[in-house]
Amino acid sequence: MPTKKKTKSSGKHPSLSDVDLSSRVDTTEAYTQRLGKLQLQLLSLQQRYVHEGRRAIIVFEGWDAAGKGGIIRRINERLDPRHCYVWSIAAPNPDDQGRHYMYRFWKRLPLKGDIAIFDRSWYGRVLVERVEGFAKPDAWQRAYEEINEFERTLTDDGVRIVKLFLHVSADEQLNRFAERLRKPYKRWKLTFEDIRNRDKRADYEAAIADMFAKTDTKVAPWHVISSEHKLFGRLAAIETIVKILGKDVATTPPDISPEVERLLYARLGLKP
Repeated sequence: MPTKKKTKSSGKHPSLSDVDLSSRVDTTEAYTQRLGKLQLQLLSLQQRYVHEGRRAIIVFEGWDAAGKGGIIRRINERLDPRHCYVWSIAAPNPDDQGRHYMYRFWKRLPLKGDIAIFDRSWYGRVLVERVEGFAKPDAWQRAYEEINEFERTLTDDGVRIVKLFLHVSADEQLNRFAERLRKPYKRWKLTFEDIRNRDKRADYEAAIADMFAKTDTKVAPWHVISSEHKLFGRLAAIETIVKILGKDVATTPPDISPEVERLLYARLGLKP
Protein backbone atom coordinates (compact mmCIF):
# COMPACT_ATOMS: atom_id res chain seq x y z
CA MET A 1 0.00 0.00 0.00
CA PRO A 2 1.40 3.47 -0.86
CA THR A 3 2.04 5.81 2.04
CA LYS A 4 -0.48 8.63 2.21
CA LYS A 5 1.16 12.01 1.67
CA LYS A 6 0.52 14.08 4.80
CA THR A 7 -0.30 17.75 4.40
CA LYS A 8 2.23 19.69 6.46
CA SER A 9 1.43 22.49 8.87
CA SER A 10 2.75 25.96 8.09
CA GLY A 11 4.21 26.27 11.62
CA LYS A 12 2.75 28.79 14.07
CA HIS A 13 -0.90 29.17 13.22
CA PRO A 14 -2.71 32.51 12.97
CA SER A 15 -4.77 33.67 15.91
CA LEU A 16 -7.47 36.32 16.10
CA SER A 17 -5.96 37.52 19.38
CA ASP A 18 -2.69 38.40 17.60
CA VAL A 19 -4.35 40.80 15.14
CA ASP A 20 -3.75 44.51 15.68
CA LEU A 21 -7.18 46.03 15.12
CA SER A 22 -5.87 49.57 15.61
CA SER A 23 -4.11 49.59 12.20
CA ARG A 24 -5.28 52.42 9.97
CA VAL A 25 -4.40 54.26 6.78
CA ASP A 26 -3.02 57.74 7.43
CA THR A 27 -5.11 59.62 4.87
CA THR A 28 -7.74 58.95 2.23
CA GLU A 29 -5.31 60.30 -0.36
CA ALA A 30 -2.66 57.76 0.69
CA TYR A 31 -5.28 55.01 0.45
CA THR A 32 -6.37 56.07 -3.03
CA GLN A 33 -2.81 56.24 -4.36
CA ARG A 34 -1.84 52.88 -2.88
CA LEU A 35 -5.03 51.21 -4.08
CA GLY A 36 -4.44 52.40 -7.64
CA LYS A 37 -0.92 50.97 -7.67
CA LEU A 38 -2.08 47.64 -6.26
CA GLN A 39 -4.88 47.40 -8.82
CA LEU A 40 -2.40 47.95 -11.64
CA GLN A 41 -0.13 45.27 -10.19
CA LEU A 42 -3.07 42.89 -10.06
CA LEU A 43 -3.92 43.67 -13.68
CA SER A 44 -0.33 42.96 -14.75
CA LEU A 45 -0.39 39.69 -12.83
CA GLN A 46 -3.70 38.72 -14.40
CA GLN A 47 -2.27 39.34 -17.85
CA ARG A 48 0.62 37.04 -16.98
CA TYR A 49 -1.73 34.38 -15.65
CA VAL A 50 -3.77 34.51 -18.87
CA HIS A 51 -0.69 34.49 -21.10
CA GLU A 52 1.02 31.64 -19.22
CA GLY A 53 -2.12 29.62 -18.50
CA ARG A 54 -1.81 29.90 -14.73
CA ARG A 55 -4.73 29.44 -12.33
CA ALA A 56 -5.51 31.01 -8.97
CA ILE A 57 -8.10 30.80 -6.22
CA ILE A 58 -8.78 33.56 -3.70
CA VAL A 59 -10.80 32.50 -0.65
CA PHE A 60 -12.57 35.07 1.52
CA GLU A 61 -13.82 34.12 4.97
CA GLY A 62 -14.51 36.41 7.92
CA TRP A 63 -17.10 37.92 10.18
CA ASP A 64 -20.37 39.20 8.76
CA ALA A 65 -19.93 42.86 7.71
CA ALA A 66 -16.14 42.53 7.78
CA GLY A 67 -15.82 44.02 4.29
CA LYS A 68 -15.48 41.03 1.96
CA GLY A 69 -17.71 42.54 -0.71
CA GLY A 70 -15.92 45.89 -0.65
CA ILE A 71 -12.54 44.26 -1.14
CA ILE A 72 -13.79 42.04 -3.95
CA ARG A 73 -15.20 45.08 -5.77
CA ARG A 74 -11.82 46.84 -5.53
CA ILE A 75 -10.05 43.73 -6.81
CA ASN A 76 -12.29 43.56 -9.87
CA GLU A 77 -12.36 47.24 -10.79
CA ARG A 78 -9.50 46.97 -13.30
CA LEU A 79 -9.34 43.26 -14.04
CA ASP A 80 -10.50 41.62 -17.25
CA PRO A 81 -13.87 40.08 -16.27
CA ARG A 82 -13.46 37.36 -18.90
CA HIS A 83 -10.80 35.72 -16.73
CA CYS A 84 -11.96 36.51 -13.20
CA TYR A 85 -15.02 34.90 -11.63
CA VAL A 86 -16.63 35.66 -8.27
CA TRP A 87 -18.60 32.89 -6.60
CA SER A 88 -20.84 34.02 -3.75
CA ILE A 89 -21.47 30.93 -1.65
CA ALA A 90 -24.73 30.67 0.27
CA ALA A 91 -26.62 27.67 1.64
CA PRO A 92 -26.47 24.66 -0.71
CA ASN A 93 -29.49 24.13 -2.94
CA PRO A 94 -31.40 20.81 -2.98
CA ASP A 95 -29.30 19.48 -5.87
CA ASP A 96 -26.06 20.21 -4.02
CA GLN A 97 -27.41 18.73 -0.80
CA GLY A 98 -27.73 15.37 -2.52
CA ARG A 99 -24.02 15.30 -3.34
CA HIS A 100 -20.69 15.50 -1.52
CA TYR A 101 -20.32 18.99 -0.03
CA MET A 102 -17.23 19.64 -2.18
CA TYR A 103 -19.15 19.08 -5.41
CA ARG A 104 -20.32 22.68 -5.79
CA PHE A 105 -16.74 23.91 -5.36
CA TRP A 106 -15.14 21.44 -7.74
CA LYS A 107 -17.44 22.65 -10.54
CA ARG A 108 -16.39 26.26 -9.91
CA LEU A 109 -12.63 25.75 -10.04
CA PRO A 110 -10.72 28.09 -12.39
CA LEU A 111 -9.91 27.13 -15.93
CA LYS A 112 -6.56 27.77 -17.59
CA GLY A 113 -5.69 31.48 -17.28
CA ASP A 114 -8.50 32.23 -14.82
CA ILE A 115 -8.79 33.54 -11.26
CA ALA A 116 -11.69 32.31 -9.12
CA ILE A 117 -12.76 34.34 -6.09
CA PHE A 118 -14.87 32.61 -3.44
CA ASP A 119 -16.95 34.87 -1.19
CA ARG A 120 -17.34 32.20 1.50
CA SER A 121 -16.12 28.73 0.65
CA TRP A 122 -15.75 25.07 1.58
CA TYR A 123 -14.79 26.30 5.04
CA GLY A 124 -18.47 26.67 5.78
CA ARG A 125 -18.33 22.98 6.65
CA VAL A 126 -16.19 23.66 9.72
CA LEU A 127 -17.70 27.05 10.56
CA VAL A 128 -21.43 27.68 10.08
CA GLU A 129 -22.32 24.02 9.51
CA ARG A 130 -20.45 23.07 12.68
CA VAL A 131 -21.76 25.86 14.88
CA GLU A 132 -25.36 25.72 13.67
CA GLY A 133 -25.51 21.94 13.72
CA PHE A 134 -26.10 21.56 9.97
CA ALA A 135 -23.33 18.94 9.84
CA LYS A 136 -22.94 16.10 12.32
CA PRO A 137 -19.77 16.14 14.48
CA ASP A 138 -18.15 13.24 12.63
CA ALA A 139 -18.78 15.03 9.30
CA TRP A 140 -17.24 18.39 10.19
CA GLN A 141 -14.39 16.77 12.13
CA ARG A 142 -13.55 14.66 9.07
CA ALA A 143 -13.71 17.75 6.87
CA TYR A 144 -10.40 19.25 8.05
CA GLU A 145 -8.32 16.56 6.37
CA GLU A 146 -10.66 16.47 3.37
CA ILE A 147 -10.11 20.20 2.89
CA ASN A 148 -6.34 19.88 3.28
CA GLU A 149 -6.23 17.11 0.68
CA PHE A 150 -8.46 19.11 -1.65
CA GLU A 151 -6.17 22.14 -1.46
CA ARG A 152 -3.01 20.04 -1.73
CA THR A 153 -4.40 18.38 -4.86
CA LEU A 154 -4.99 21.81 -6.39
CA THR A 155 -1.59 23.24 -5.47
CA ASP A 156 0.15 20.09 -6.70
CA ASP A 157 -1.60 20.75 -10.01
CA GLY A 158 -0.20 24.29 -10.12
CA VAL A 159 -3.11 26.31 -8.69
CA ARG A 160 -2.10 29.25 -6.50
CA ILE A 161 -4.37 29.56 -3.43
CA VAL A 162 -4.81 32.69 -1.28
CA LYS A 163 -6.87 32.25 1.91
CA LEU A 164 -7.94 35.42 3.72
CA PHE A 165 -9.89 35.79 6.95
CA LEU A 166 -11.22 39.31 7.67
CA HIS A 167 -11.31 40.14 11.36
CA VAL A 168 -13.31 42.88 13.09
CA SER A 169 -14.22 43.38 16.73
CA ALA A 170 -17.72 42.68 18.03
CA ASP A 171 -18.22 46.42 18.65
CA GLU A 172 -17.25 47.38 15.11
CA GLN A 173 -19.46 44.66 13.70
CA LEU A 174 -22.39 46.09 15.68
CA ASN A 175 -21.65 49.57 14.31
CA ARG A 176 -21.76 48.22 10.76
CA PHE A 177 -24.99 46.34 11.40
CA ALA A 178 -26.50 49.58 12.73
CA GLU A 179 -25.34 51.48 9.64
CA ARG A 180 -26.90 48.87 7.36
CA LEU A 181 -30.17 48.96 9.25
CA ARG A 182 -30.42 52.75 9.07
CA LYS A 183 -29.52 53.18 5.38
CA PRO A 184 -32.12 51.96 2.86
CA TYR A 185 -29.53 51.11 0.19
CA LYS A 186 -27.61 48.93 2.66
CA ARG A 187 -30.50 47.46 4.62
CA TRP A 188 -30.89 44.50 2.24
CA LYS A 189 -27.44 43.23 3.33
CA LEU A 190 -28.58 42.61 6.90
CA THR A 191 -30.25 39.24 7.51
CA PHE A 192 -31.59 37.26 10.43
CA GLU A 193 -28.65 34.89 9.96
CA ASP A 194 -26.24 37.77 10.64
CA ILE A 195 -27.89 38.39 14.02
CA ARG A 196 -28.00 34.68 14.80
CA ASN A 197 -24.30 34.32 14.03
CA ARG A 198 -23.44 37.34 16.18
CA ASP A 199 -25.24 35.79 19.15
CA LYS A 200 -22.93 32.78 18.82
CA ARG A 201 -19.69 34.72 18.38
CA ALA A 202 -17.89 32.75 21.11
CA ASP A 203 -18.79 29.48 19.38
CA TYR A 204 -17.56 30.86 16.08
CA GLU A 205 -14.31 32.01 17.66
CA ALA A 206 -13.69 28.45 18.86
CA ALA A 207 -14.49 27.07 15.40
CA ILE A 208 -12.20 29.65 13.75
CA ALA A 209 -9.33 28.73 16.09
CA ASP A 210 -9.73 25.05 15.19
CA MET A 211 -9.91 25.94 11.50
CA PHE A 212 -6.63 27.84 11.69
CA ALA A 213 -4.94 25.08 13.71
CA LYS A 214 -6.01 22.29 11.37
CA THR A 215 -6.04 23.85 7.90
CA ASP A 216 -3.18 26.37 8.02
CA THR A 217 -0.74 24.45 5.83
CA LYS A 218 2.48 25.20 4.00
CA VAL A 219 0.82 24.87 0.61
CA ALA A 220 -2.23 26.96 1.58
CA PRO A 221 -1.65 29.07 4.70
CA TRP A 222 -4.20 31.39 6.29
CA HIS A 223 -3.75 35.16 6.30
CA VAL A 224 -5.74 37.10 8.88
CA ILE A 225 -6.51 40.66 7.81
CA SER A 226 -7.35 43.45 10.24
CA SER A 227 -10.51 44.95 8.76
CA GLU A 228 -11.54 47.12 11.72
CA HIS A 229 -10.67 50.10 9.54
CA LYS A 230 -12.13 49.39 6.11
CA LEU A 231 -9.51 51.26 4.09
CA PHE A 232 -6.64 49.51 5.84
CA GLY A 233 -8.32 46.13 5.42
CA ARG A 234 -8.76 46.64 1.69
CA LEU A 235 -5.13 47.53 1.16
CA ALA A 236 -3.83 44.76 3.41
CA ALA A 237 -5.96 42.14 1.66
CA ILE A 238 -4.99 43.19 -1.86
CA GLU A 239 -1.30 43.51 -0.90
CA THR A 240 -1.42 39.94 0.37
CA ILE A 241 -3.04 38.75 -2.84
CA VAL A 242 -0.46 40.54 -5.00
CA LYS A 243 2.38 39.07 -2.95
CA ILE A 244 1.15 35.48 -3.19
CA LEU A 245 -0.02 35.57 -6.81
CA GLY A 246 3.15 37.37 -7.79
CA LYS A 247 5.62 34.91 -6.25
CA ASP A 248 7.97 33.75 -9.03
CA VAL A 249 5.73 35.48 -11.60
CA ALA A 250 6.84 38.44 -13.70
CA THR A 251 4.89 41.59 -12.82
CA THR A 252 5.32 43.19 -16.25
CA PRO A 253 2.86 42.66 -19.12
CA PRO A 254 3.76 39.73 -21.41
CA ASP A 255 5.91 40.66 -24.41
CA ILE A 256 4.86 40.13 -28.00
CA SER A 257 7.29 38.10 -30.08
CA PRO A 258 9.50 40.22 -32.41
CA GLU A 259 8.29 38.25 -35.44
CA VAL A 260 4.61 38.81 -34.64
CA GLU A 261 5.29 42.48 -33.93
CA ARG A 262 7.04 42.91 -37.27
CA LEU A 263 4.22 41.20 -39.18
CA LEU A 264 1.53 43.26 -37.45
CA TYR A 265 3.24 46.55 -38.24
CA ALA A 266 3.68 45.49 -41.87
CA ARG A 267 0.07 44.27 -42.23
CA LEU A 268 -1.35 47.46 -40.72
CA GLY A 269 0.93 49.68 -42.80
CA LEU A 270 2.47 51.27 -39.72
CA LYS A 271 6.02 52.10 -38.77
CA PRO A 272 7.46 50.93 -35.42
